[in-house]
Amino acid sequence: MKNGFVFSKFSVANFASFVLLFLFISCNDNKDDNATPNPTGTITNVVSTNNNFSLLKSAVVKAGLAETLGDAGPYTVFAPDDNAFNSSGITSSVIASIPADQLKNILLYHTLGSKVAAADVPAGPNAEVSAVNGETLYLTKNNKGVFVNGWKVTTADISASNGIIHSIEHVLTPPSGNLVETAQSNSNLTYLVAAVQRASQGNTNVLQVLSSAGPYTVFAPTNQAFIDAGFPTVASIQAADPNTLAAILTYHVLSARAFSSDLIDGQNLTTLNGATIKIGLGSQATVKGNSNTAAANISAVNIMATNGVVHVIDKVLLP
Repeated sequence: MKNGFVFSKFSVANFASFVLLFLFISCNDNKDDNATPNPTGTITNVVSTNNNFSLLKSAVVKAGLAETLGDAGPYTVFAPDDNAFNSSGITSSVIASIPADQLKNILLYHTLGSKVAAADVPAGPNAEVSAVNGETLYLTKNNKGVFVNGWKVTTADISASNGIIHSIEHVLTPPSGNLVETAQSNSNLTYLVAAVQRASQGNTNVLQVLSSAGPYTVFAPTNQAFIDAGFPTVASIQAADPNTLAAILTYHVLSARAFSSDLIDGQNLTTLNGATIKIGLGSQATVKGNSNTAAANISAVNIMATNGVVHVIDKVLLP
C-alpha cells in the first residue's frame, strides 16, 4: 500500500496536517522498531539539535509549542520522519502559510499527555486514546507492529527526558467532518457526493447513514472511476435510478472503522448491502467487487472522518 497518498487537492488544514506530522520526527533514520536511544534532553531538545528536523523545529516554534514540549511532561509524540516530510511536498513556505493556532492543533493531535512505550500500547485493534488536542487517536499493536490511525510506527521508543517519541510512516490528519463532509471537501470526489445525494431520494437515505455516528469505512471511487463505470457527467448520476445507486453505494461501505493496517490479503469483507468485497495486498493494495472483471486499486488510505475512515479507489465496485 502506498504511503503518502491523500486527496488530490488539499485545503490549508490538510497541508497543516502534513506539517504536524513532521513536527514529531524521529531522532534518527534507523527503521528498527525497537530502537531505544538514551535520553539526550527534552522532546524540544531532540527536535532542535538534529539537523534532520529543521522544518519540524520551525513548525514547533511557529505553533508556540517549544516551551510546552520542553516542560516536565510526560508526553508521547507520534512523529513522521524526514523522508515522509519531503515526500509529502511540505516546505518551509507551506509551514509559513499555516495559521499558528491551526498548526498547534495539528501538532497536539500527534501528542499524548502521558508516556506510552511501544510495549504498553493496547492491542486494540484500534483502541481509542485521547490526544492532547482532545480528539481521538486509534492505536493497534499486533504481530505486524504498532499502528496509529492505521500508520505504522517505524522507530519506537526514542527517549527524551520528558517523554518518548515514536517515528511513524505518515502524517496524522485530524478529521474535519463526517464522511459526507470529508468527501465534499475533495474536488476529486464530486461524482461520489452527487451519487450519495441522488441515492438518498430513493428507499435508502445514504446521506443520512453516512452522516450518522457510525463508525463506517468507505471505499470512495474517484470522479474518473464513475466516468469509467458509465456516468460521464454529474447530470448522468442525477438522472440515475436512486435505488440502483443506493445498492451500489452501500456496497462500498463497511459498518466498522477499518484502517489499512486492519486489512488482510485475501479477506472477504461484508458490506452494508450484505454482499462481500475481496481485499488484495500485493505490490498494490486492491479491493474487488463480485461483478468487477478487475480489482480496484486503493490509491489513498486512512483518511480520517469523525465517524469513520475513507480509502480512495479507482473503480466503482459492482455487487
